[in-house]
Amino acid sequence: MSHGGRLLDRHASLVLMIDVQESYRGKIYAEERFARALKRLLRAAHLVGVPVIATEQYPRGLGPTWPELKELLPENTPVIAKRCLSCWGASGFSDTLRSLARTQVVVCGLETHACVNQTVHDLLERGFQAHVPVDAVSSRFELDYRYGLEKMFHCGAIPATTEMVAFEWLRTADAPEFKAVQQLFK
Repeated sequence: MSHGGRLLDRHASLVLMIDVQESYRGKIYAEERFARALKRLLRAAHLVGVPVIATEQYPRGLGPTWPELKELLPENTPVIAKRCLSCWGASGFSDTLRSLARTQVVVCGLETHACVNQTVHDLLERGFQAHVPVDAVSSRFELDYRYGLEKMFHCGAIPATTEMVAFEWLRTADAPEFKAVQQLFK
């Protein structure tokens, strides 16, 4: 059955986790929901074998990735330091992304209206599909979160939720990982 290439395929996908760093802790809109969604997304990606790339914006000033998320990253996950808002401008990012030979990028992290938004636009301009789980991105302020999403979706990003992403990766209850992934959302 053809899905027109708009549903996620675990063999064509990767997760890009942008700038979930210590300086943002306690300052994020709907932070509890955001953190729960990120944990579920990273666990689901691990279960179905989807690779992850993580970035950190100026880590010396903004701190490291949240430890509870970093421990969920697969071994050898690239963590790319950057200073530009779009991940695309970070040294080594485009080479790392292209080396994984994936066309669907599930974009999560901070902040929706800034680094996430600019990265999504750069991905779309370069022919990638950008899937944005709305529960796994956030900003400090609700207005920035909402308009960041609106702009990305208006320009071609594909809206999703974390659970939607996970079940698209599975496609069938016959998938060997189905029960383990399903447990993440109970």
